[in-house]
Amino acid sequence: MIAHPMQNMQNIVSMRDFDLETIGELITRAEAFKAGAQVHLSKPVYAANLFFENSTRTHTSFEMAERKLGMTVVNFDPQHSSVAKGETLHDTLLTLDAIGINLAVMRHSQDGYYRNLISSPDLDLGIINAGDGAGEHPSQCLLDLMTIKETFGHFAGLRVLICGDISHSRVARSNAEVLGKLGATVLFAGPEEWYDHSFDQFGQLVKIDDVLDTVDVCMMLRVQHERHASESGFSKAAYREQYGLTVTRAARLKASTIIMHPGPINRDVELDGALVATKRCKFALQMRNGVFMRMAMIERVLKARHLGGLN
Repeated sequence: MIAHPMQNMQNIVSMRDFDLETIGELITRAEAFKAGAQVHLSKPVYAANLFFENSTRTHTSFEMAERKLGMTVVNFDPQHSSVAKGETLHDTLLTLDAIGINLAVMRHSQDGYYRNLISSPDLDLGIINAGDGAGEHPSQCLLDLMTIKETFGHFAGLRVLICGDISHSRVARSNAEVLGKLGATVLFAGPEEWYDHSFDQFGQLVKIDDVLDTVDVCMMLRVQHERHASESGFSKAAYREQYGLTVTRAARLKASTIIMHPGPINRDVELDGALVATKRCKFALQMRNGVFMRMAMIERVLKARHLGGLN
């Protein structure tokens, strides 16, 4: 058997950077961490988490992953940083690099904020994209894949419905592209005015009530109020009635179908609160798996950069 070289990933910023073999390796490694595998860093590694948008799950999950790997986490508060004075992201990273930070985990409202940073010749620290605007969310995508694999054991032949605020969702974009490559059929549902036809290449836009009894995964998305210019006519009750996964709708799902949500959940809007605690809802499992997947991602970057004595 020919051993394939490990894909070198000095930064992780987009799911487009992954081949399917690497995705499988990361899922396997995350499963190993979940089963108790440990990493010993023989040299110190320093990380900073730069979240310019609010976050609970992703921010704390990355920090937990860093601490479980034995890294030193240096606090960074965007509101009290020089970015508030007009400093560029590049110069902020230049500062962190200069003082010895090895890894920057970043979330920013600008789509593709990382492009100039990872190609800058004067920056020598790893970057992991924790979400860029309505662009991508690699770690959420990978933890979702881990959760689906843990549930079904495979991707090929699964029917995955992604429902909600599609055009503003970096989760939808990252998941849809990869799931199709893995052999799943992807369907989209939600308000047509919140659908971007660039998603047509990944799947078909359908009505939620037409496909509920045929899907294996029902992935509900948060209404991203902060990305809408105007919501003067938005009604939570009307949205729930037309597009939400209600208790009544959930009763039509196959017994084996799982419910997923990247969080935070607008309860009783896109997903009825009564469904969150049910066995078929994997919201809590997704969060647990997120720590282990992010450990696998960080380890991959550390090895590519020969940090912490890893190679």
